[in-house]
Amino acid sequence: MNENEKILGEERRRFIVDTLQASEKPITGRVLGEMTNVSRQVIVGDITLLKAKNEPIVATSQGYIYMPIQTAPGRIEKTIVCKHSPDQTMEELNILVDNGVTVKDVKIEHPVYGDLSASIMVSNRNEVKEFITRIKEADAIYLSNLTEGGIHLHTILADNEVHIKNAEEALRKADILVD
Repeated sequence: MNENEKILGEERRRFIVDTLQASEKPITGRVLGEMTNVSRQVIVGDITLLKAKNEPIVATSQGYIYMPIQTAPGRIEKTIVCKHSPDQTMEELNILVDNGVTVKDVKIEHPVYGDLSASIMVSNRNEVKEFITRIKEADAIYLSNLTEGGIHLHTILADNEVHIKNAEEALRKADILVD
């Protein structure tokens, strides 16, 4: 294939799935576009089509990841309820990742739209910092701002129950966890 030749349609979407499955890190739409010689907007459309075909692709603040539905063997998944001001978001996420927890997503109950969720997928302080930076650069608001009092849910993942218990205790001490 010519270096500047576009990968077309189904072949490009298969390439996207294969590339995401093989990657251990998120890949941005811009990078996928460069790899296939198409625009980021074309990749966004491809991702939408792949999701419609039930491909488990998740958009995170760092890029796209391929995430099969099942939790990795030995990993524990739990949903927690939190409440805090927007200024405490970094503190909340750092508490979780500092205790060995991955924050998979955030969910809220919107009065009009019902349940809304967004992927976060942060597991260390650097990823938390990148997430917060992207929110600020986009002048976006946190989903918790759309709720009364900032109440929201997080799906968290950990290798063992001790990490989850320690994270919950630290959130409780920070007056962020809703019991």
